[in-house]
Amino acid sequence: MGSWPLARRRQALVERGAIFSRIREFFQGKGYLEVETPFRIPAPAPEAQIDAIPASGWFLQTSPELCMKRMLAAGYPRIFQICRCWRDGERGARHLSEFTMLEWYRAEADYLVLMEETEALVKHAAAADSISYRAERIELSGPWERITVADAFLRHAGTSMWQALAEGTFDELMVERIEPNLGLARPTFIYDYPASCSALARLKPSDPTVAERFELYIGGLEIANAFSELIDPVEQRARFVAEAAERAAQGKTAYPMPEKFLAALDEMPEAAGIALGLDRLVMVLLDAASIDDVVAFTTEEL
Repeated sequence: MGSWPLARRRQALVERGAIFSRIREFFQGKGYLEVETPFRIPAPAPEAQIDAIPASGWFLQTSPELCMKRMLAAGYPRIFQICRCWRDGERGARHLSEFTMLEWYRAEADYLVLMEETEALVKHAAAADSISYRAERIELSGPWERITVADAFLRHAGTSMWQALAEGTFDELMVERIEPNLGLARPTFIYDYPASCSALARLKPSDPTVAERFELYIGGLEIANAFSELIDPVEQRARFVAEAAERAAQGKTAYPMPEKFLAALDEMPEAAGIALGLDRLVMVLLDAASIDDVVAFTTEEL
């Protein structure tokens, strides 16, 4: 086989480079500063469902989130980063354990502002009014669909979000019944997740049973995850403690508490932030069958 897999990806890698160039052009035009933060960190965010890869006593980052928020707290109001991230045990046609993430953070903004910005960014990156993905035509030019998580459950799962949570079927129904129906004719933002799924998002002031969090889907594929950021260090610590306890209950590696991040939250302005999987975005824009088709090397090829 030799270098054939690498050679056959040439056109995809050329188009991937062009997409990355347009993304940088978009942010530079809006006054964002491109930043770099360390890949190897002492304390990842303790999330029960995301596992970091150990690296000489520290860990490879699962996301640049904590370091970028410390930059927000230090007075950088608009920052973005394109970087490598690692998550242990993630591999499949839509997953790589080492992948490329785009994250950006904007002070004095909330998740609604970020929805508008995300839509504008993806349209700019695509440089087309429509795309084809898995034999379906997806319109990008018009307004994108926005639907609450509660409405998505009623529409696609035939039950309420709260009933699914009570029965422990929330994640199963999301994966099997809801996600495959999102973003098919046009991209879909699904927003206002239940408070128990808030992660690092703030709760909605007008309805604290839900969190100001959204995800973007295109062609049934999750592309991005975003929040109005939680800036209360006491509440954030309590959530981390709960997540760490869940990790312990599952027999997973314990992480040190990210104390420097928690200390910085006192100085962090109101802000919104988003993580967007660039390999997945390129996969959709190029109508690729597998994420392997849009990266230069997979782990197995090294």
